Amino acid sequence: MTTYYTEDHEWISVEGELATVGISTYAAEQLGDVVFVEVPEVGTSFGKGDDMAVVESVKAASDVYAPVTGDIVESNSALEDTPESVNEDPEGEGWFVKIALKDPAELSKLMDAAAYKAFCANQ
Repeated sequence: MTTYYTEDHEWISVEGELATVGISTYAAEQLGDVVFVEVPEVGTSFGKGDDMAVVESVKAASDVYAPVTGDIVESNSALEDTPESVNEDPEGEGWFVKIALKDPAELSKLMDAAAYKAFCANQ
């Protein structure tokens, strides 16, 4: 399993043609206490960079963007009842969606963990 990151602070963990997407630990820390999450319905299609989900905290509301083009095959509906999971485990139980990749080549334009860490250090 390989994990990539976007400049908008989403992570995407890829296994074959399926990927899990969420917001990074850095993003969760910047948002503060998450109080609401809205995830898309299964079957929804997104292009790379499309608004895909919404996360609201006591500080701000933020869009979550699709890091790649694909179709939603599973949404983490548990986040509706336990949005704090995004703060507690943003790159684990706080995942947002699972997406079937349409163009795996898009992954080459994302950052690996080391590049993302350097990117965040300059924020």
